Amino acid sequence: MNEVELMDSSALSRALIRIAHEIIENNDGTEKLCIIGICNRGVPLARRLVNIIERTEGVKIPFGVLDIAFYRDDIAVETGLPIVNSTDVPFSVDDKRIVLVDDVLYTGRTARAAMDAVMDMGRAKVIRFAALIDRGHRELPICADFIGKIVPTSRAERVNVKLAETDDVDGVSLTK
Repeated sequence: MNEVELMDSSALSRALIRIAHEIIENNDGTEKLCIIGICNRGVPLARRLVNIIERTEGVKIPFGVLDIAFYRDDIAVETGLPIVNSTDVPFSVDDKRIVLVDDVLYTGRTARAAMDAVMDMGRAKVIRFAALIDRGHRELPICADFIGKIVPTSRAERVNVKLAETDDVDGVSLTK
């Protein structure tokens, strides 16, 4: 297998800083802004975005963790029984500006499942989606509002996101 580096630690950090600023600009500030990370690697990315926004704007941003295992329509097909994590969204989503965060946008099924889960919690004013990597191959009409990097891939390739919180190193690579 051939592995190509797409982002090193510095590039990943710069992408998150840019995404955080785009989120602030898109929302005209931080009023009613809430960030929710999708398990697994979306959670540490969301925490980093929250930290950047809080440092930049000097305000506290509500943060949540979302497990979408039971909202997936393809989980049994791809991996068998779902691995269930914990959902912790300690705030009402009603009338809030929600930004869902994940590491890779691929088919769009994770984003759809996350939107369904949030909508089951209440009526958000708006739901936006942030992804570190957009690799294409959508199966649903979903796009990210905030993207770290667009990486055209084949279906046979794999995007590997490594984060210090889970893997002791930051970086993104492509396995061919």
